[in-house]
Amino acid sequence: MSEIRVCVGIDLGSTTTKAVVLTEAGTVIGKGITNSRSNYDVACEVAREEAFIQARLSLMRGALESDPAVSSLQKSFLSDLMHNFRMEQHFARLDALAKVLQEEAEAPRHREHKSELNRILEKMFATLHEKAAVHFGPLATRKSDFFRDLAAADYMNLAERLGNPRGISFETLCALFDSAILVVENTPGGVAFEEHIGSALERTLATGGPSVQKYVAEVRRAVETARSTRLLVIGTVGTGYGRQRLPFPKEQIRSEILCHGLGAHAMFPVTRTVLDIGGQDTKAIQVDTQGIVTSFQMNDRCAAGCGRYLGYIADEMNLGLHELGPLAQQSSCRVKINSTCTVFAGAELRERLSLGQNREDILAGLHRAIILRAMSLLARSGGVADEFTFTGGVARNPAAVAALEELIRENYGERRINVSAESIYTGALGAALFAQRAELKAA
Repeated sequence: MSEIRVCVGIDLGSTTTKAVVLTEAGTVIGKGITNSRSNYDVACEVAREEAFIQARLSLMRGALESDPAVSSLQKSFLSDLMHNFRMEQHFARLDALAKVLQEEAEAPRHREHKSELNRILEKMFATLHEKAAVHFGPLATRKSDFFRDLAAADYMNLAERLGNPRGISFETLCALFDSAILVVENTPGGVAFEEHIGSALERTLATGGPSVQKYVAEVRRAVETARSTRLLVIGTVGTGYGRQRLPFPKEQIRSEILCHGLGAHAMFPVTRTVLDIGGQDTKAIQVDTQGIVTSFQMNDRCAAGCGRYLGYIADEMNLGLHELGPLAQQSSCRVKINSTCTVFAGAELRERLSLGQNREDILAGLHRAIILRAMSLLARSGGVADEFTFTGGVARNPAAVAALEELIRENYGERRINVSAESIYTGALGAALFAQRAELKAA
């Protein structure tokens, strides 16, 4: 059995928990993400397991690329395999959710409508399994990769159709889901590579074209290589908003500031200024040529101008969080927003909508107001250097990026601005690099 020694970085944020798996040589071979839960230990475990799944897929890719006979297959085959693997994971979670709901149906308070509830649940989960096959098809586009989001959207639609005010009502079905999903999310397991790769492989081989059928033995060998390779963890470091809740010794915990600075430097070595806007806080960081933090500023305890604020706005407008940025970019006349306070945001939002102002223009103003708050932190931390990096979940929002580019140009002139599709993993990458450095120092 071959062995690869790795370091792991965990970034436990207020909304998402991220993990990065790094080899001794400093190569990232796996990344994982999950929504943060009330049980931080479980969130840490799930993100870590997801990162190891990606690591094994990287090993599989390497095994396929090293075999000239099947190297041309690796991209399409691994894509299909991953879709099927995610579908198997989703099926397992649906089964766990159905089990919890069926147990709830046995509660005395549902005795009068027990048969109706069981009938509705049976029908719902048959449909939920059908929808899962659509969500994870090769050409599917999903609004979220998190089980809770996908399952909740599908379940609520079905509950609205199947609920009966005189029996099992829509409200009852929603309450059942809310309690059951907490049990499922806070129970470890159900996502591991070994649990689902076998069935995912068989499904992929069964639906693959002639080229896949021709090289079944080679493909199975690549999967077995990934499955059997031992990933030996030699160091782990945790960071993030909930870092004090991570199940690690004190010496394996690093601040968000240090990890985001080092992670941004690793992604963009010339960067000297980093802005991170996460779910709960905003950080403006200055780093030197080695990625060491030289100064920083952080927002106060208020979550205004962070991801949580955008989530609140999305809820007020009955939109998905991912829809805010694209809608804001459709604005033709940006509205000036007076406050980014989460407490008053709803009132101002409703007032402006009642005045007939377009939601696209309101959203454009909101995004500019958020970035204006971040600009004050940047100024206090030392300004914006020639190469600047934007990280965190809000960096995925195109309207936030556009507002940042505009305001930096207005205040500092032309600057090179780095925004990576992988920026949400910056803190976890920095944590993994700290773990790697510690192991190299101890060797």
